[in-house]
Amino acid sequence: MNRLELEIAWRYLRSRGRTRWLSFISLIAIGGIVVGVSALILIIGVMNGLQTDLREKILVGSPDLRVLVFGDDLKITDWQVVQSKVAKVDGVVAVAPFVLTQALANAGHDYTEGVSVSGIDPAGVSKREVTTIREHAIMGDFSFRSADGKRRGAVVGKLLADRLSAYPGRPGAHLTMVSAAGLKPDAVLGTIVPRVAEFEVTGVFETGLYEYDNSYVFVDLRAAQDFAGLDTAVTGLEVATADRWSAPVVAERVSAALQFPYHTVDWQEQNSSLFRALKLEKLGMGVILLLIILVAAFNIVSTLTMVVRDKTREIGILKAMGMTEASIRRIFLIQGTVIGCVGTLLGTVLGAVLGVLLDRYRLISLDPTVYFIDHLPVRLEVGDTVLMAMLGFAVAALATLLPARQASRLYPIEAIRDE
Repeated sequence: MNRLELEIAWRYLRSRGRTRWLSFISLIAIGGIVVGVSALILIIGVMNGLQTDLREKILVGSPDLRVLVFGDDLKITDWQVVQSKVAKVDGVVAVAPFVLTQALANAGHDYTEGVSVSGIDPAGVSKREVTTIREHAIMGDFSFRSADGKRRGAVVGKLLADRLSAYPGRPGAHLTMVSAAGLKPDAVLGTIVPRVAEFEVTGVFETGLYEYDNSYVFVDLRAAQDFAGLDTAVTGLEVATADRWSAPVVAERVSAALQFPYHTVDWQEQNSSLFRALKLEKLGMGVILLLIILVAAFNIVSTLTMVVRDKTREIGILKAMGMTEASIRRIFLIQGTVIGCVGTLLGTVLGAVLGVLLDRYRLISLDPTVYFIDHLPVRLEVGDTVLMAMLGFAVAALATLLPARQASRLYPIEAIRDE
């Protein structure tokens, strides 16, 4: 590649006079690449943002992995022994028992709501908490201390608190919860008598994830054991690992240390269907948006083909003066490469700027009852952005090969006679 080839390629890009329309076509080709690359980067960023945002919000109240047990009762009676074994496994940094059950909740009104009741240790009991749910209290705290001096407090999700009109400090801010967990038919009545418990609303939390904020109630672990009829047993153990992404490996180690009937479920396995759907959607959107770049590539092909047709006589003169086929090819490869580079660079910048604006100012709101989140998150990862930019440039560069080959194979005499 020499200076002459660069000057000719630049002259063809900025065609003047009667061929001014060719420079306009070049701008259209650049615009196609800009739109394709920016859309691809932005949509991939949206998919990454959805995955990251959902993952972080799910893990607010869900641990890296859980230790559960097979059997009819689905409860761990000797959980203190199991907890000590799990704590010794390499990669485990914190272990805590939990109770999970279902109930009907009423705040003294006619309205009754089905809720998920989770029993956990109060804040400050453990040196390191397994989850970050305790950090999301917007009213009260997770100490579960009630007015009677006992731990009969309940911390409810914000959306649930709004529907039940149950807030700490308000008169009558009590939840009456009914559960049939662990009950057997009464020998006298011949029916199941539900277990009823009353809790004082001592806190409200908000995670931003609809599932938690809409239906979860957290209570003290001992109170939850009594309410679920577990006596001193628990539903399972929550485990925090040193690295979230190593949870599957740590889960295998825990399973090997405990053996049957215990088993583990990591955070990816608990939400596998959701993350698989997001991954598939990300791939599908990438393929669809790649078609935009392919359309832009055809635009480059047509642009360069028209340039070849318009400059046929000049190409013939250049070849007659001794310019080689390789030089002619390089002239048009330079032209197409410039279009691809400029379009890719502008598209990358545009996609990145739009992504930052969408994420920072939350310009697109979502219905949390459908999407679990309240706005469209965008997460631009360097690897994905570079990959999309390289892909756009590669497609644009490949699109120049055919026109360049056609130009280089023109016969000088026929080319000069073209007009």
